Amino acid sequence: MRNSARRSITVNIPDNYPSDTDSADDVRFTEWCQALSQPEWAAAVEHRFTEQLREGTIDDAVFRQYLVQDYAFIESLVGTFGHALGEASSMKAKARLGTFIHTLTTDENDYFERSLDALDVPESDRREPELMPATRAFEDLLERVAREGGYAETLAVLVPAEWIYRAWAGVDAEPPEQFYLAEWIRLHNNPGFNEFVEWIRAELDREGAAAASDRQQRLARHFHRTVELEIAFFDAAYAAKRDDQTW
Repeated sequence: MRNSARRSITVNIPDNYPSDTDSADDVRFTEWCQALSQPEWAAAVEHRFTEQLREGTIDDAVFRQYLVQDYAFIESLVGTFGHALGEASSMKAKARLGTFIHTLTTDENDYFERSLDALDVPESDRREPELMPATRAFEDLLERVAREGGYAETLAVLVPAEWIYRAWAGVDAEPPEQFYLAEWIRLHNNPGFNEFVEWIRAELDREGAAAASDRQQRLARHFHRTVELEIAFFDAAYAAKRDDQTW
């Protein structure tokens, strides 16, 4: 492995999260979920989209399509983080989530505006884009866990969504020349983001370890489904590219 963030468990993983204290201490709940999500986890982190993005070789049309869809998706993501904030059991956790929501709606939103300008994306595609099936499916999952689940269920979707980005962005490499690629990597590999991902993982570790077995299985399924949708989201950027596409 080129980066510790991409580490997965190599021993045999039980279908049920270990209930005895020693085993639970050895295997974090998020590591158990990650291992059960293989090989899709590796496919997401090592997707050609993430590889080409880091190398600076990704086609502008592909990244443009991705960015338009992600910009549309960010509203649902912020809403789900807002739901998690409301469900969090302590003021400290609410404050951490609130700070991250602020980052999404300020620093990240500024990045989107500048990058969409550089990629010549028209206003109509920024405000009312045609959502691709992968984007709709991801939004549906976020809305469903916020509507039907509690804090743990919401975390089970948010953790892999952020952790995957931390994993692929954390690979040591020279930043690409295009600012919209280099900054996207930097937004997902910096001390503040890295610390947040570790914190939100710890939140899910605690919630998951304390949950009943059937709920643990549900959390693991949400986690795995999120990983699958990340792959679909990356795939969709290529599927939508057309040689005659105009903007």
